Amino acid sequence: MTDHSHGATRRAFLGTIAGGVALSVLPGVSLADEAMVAAEIKKIAGDKPIKDGKIKLDLPSIAENGLVVPLAFEVESPMTEADYVKAVHFFADGNPSPMIASFAFTPMAPKAAAAIRIRLAKTQNIVALAEMSNGEFYRASKEVKVTIGGCGG
Repeated sequence: MTDHSHGATRRAFLGTIAGGVALSVLPGVSLADEAMVAAEIKKIAGDKPIKDGKIKLDLPSIAENGLVVPLAFEVESPMTEADYVKAVHFFADGNPSPMIASFAFTPMAPKAAAAIRIRLAKTQNIVALAEMSNGEFYRASKEVKVTIGGCGG
């Protein structure tokens, strides 16, 4: 007699994960939108102008699996005591919460860059906001189409 309990446990676990993903994109579940992202950005930047440029985003245009989407970035900066990136914030306009991640930097960092994996509930825009030591703000964004694990909408 073969013991299949390990396989059954794995199937139950995967079923639970799939159910969790489905719950995150049900019509009754509130998802962030562009207005919520704009409000979060305003909390950080206030009424200061936000320029395009300086941020290099490395995100796939199409994510085959919304549960694991690679995101890498680098912000152009000399990273000196007089001129450095203080923080980089990431937002998504289709996840349950608009804030995805924040990274803090000091002039001691050799460069303002990092890589993570994020979870996306559906096709949406990812927005990066870089806060510079001189009080300037820079923005970059990219749409990521999610095909699995988030309805692919």
